[in-house]
Amino acid sequence: MTAMLDMAALDGVLGISESMDLLEAMLVHEAGGGTSVSPKFTTEFDGGAMRVLFAADRDSGYCAMKAYHSIDNVGTRYVVLLYRLKDGELLALLDGRLITDLRTGAASGVAARRVPIDRPVTVGLIGSGNQARTQLESLASVYEVRSVAVYSPTAANRDAFAAESSRALGLNVIAVRSAEEAVRGRDVVATASNARTEEPVVRGEWLEGCRLLCAVGNTRRQYAELGVQCFEAAGLVIVDSVHALEEAGELRRARAAGVLPESKTATLAQVIAGETTVPPEGLVVFKSVGMALQDLALAVRYYELLHERQGILVAPSVASLRPKKRR
Repeated sequence: MTAMLDMAALDGVLGISESMDLLEAMLVHEAGGGTSVSPKFTTEFDGGAMRVLFAADRDSGYCAMKAYHSIDNVGTRYVVLLYRLKDGELLALLDGRLITDLRTGAASGVAARRVPIDRPVTVGLIGSGNQARTQLESLASVYEVRSVAVYSPTAANRDAFAAESSRALGLNVIAVRSAEEAVRGRDVVATASNARTEEPVVRGEWLEGCRLLCAVGNTRRQYAELGVQCFEAAGLVIVDSVHALEEAGELRRARAAGVLPESKTATLAQVIAGETTVPPEGLVVFKSVGMALQDLALAVRYYELLHERQGILVAPSVASLRPKKRR
């Protein structure tokens, strides 16, 4: 039987703090060697692109595939398929849009938990979409936030984001007129832009005094959200996946420039497991490209909470079994 979990079923079930806890638990499994994670497979086609990711977690007994496709001038659709490992049964088909927003914000929150700041912080935010919202929610759940400055290119969007976030989170969020104004002088910076350009959105010279920089907007090798100097200034660069080093344009450029040696990089799982120590001061960069292990962590929880709930559509044998023939 396959549970069909659409956006309406998922909305409001998980919050950002629980999502962070779920990702931390999964990262412990990863650090223990109990997971398998694929790189992102991307296929461009006329008018759009399809991206596919896969992850399996032996400890929890589940695996998942996520597929999302973008159509030019239309948008993006996400779907997550959750399987049981022991027999391969397709347990659930989930709308992946909310899962993507939550797990992206939660990953930055998990990183922030390992970079303590013992005073009220100022936050700079690039972007005003759904992922910018979960970035701010996660950071506000970790730190005492004194003020937030947000920038995105469309004035109406950043103004609306500032007003909505101020009401929803009880924070002092103001819209500013440039990326530099949003970033310079902030203790914590998060970038969740949808910029598709080779020109960096954030430059290293703006980051004096910044303790944590979380970059989640760019996941393509031909673009860069952060300038090379951002990595040069960092004492530690944390990635959510080893595949990020090949998938993210800013990481590729930093490695090519010789400012990102292996000794200065670690996965988030290594940090969670205590295999890598976070420097007690200076800049820490967290670069996320997203991986199916994060989607899996949330999909499992949604399934466990919802698959028997009244009103949930259940379909029989969506993925029928072809038994293995005996020889």
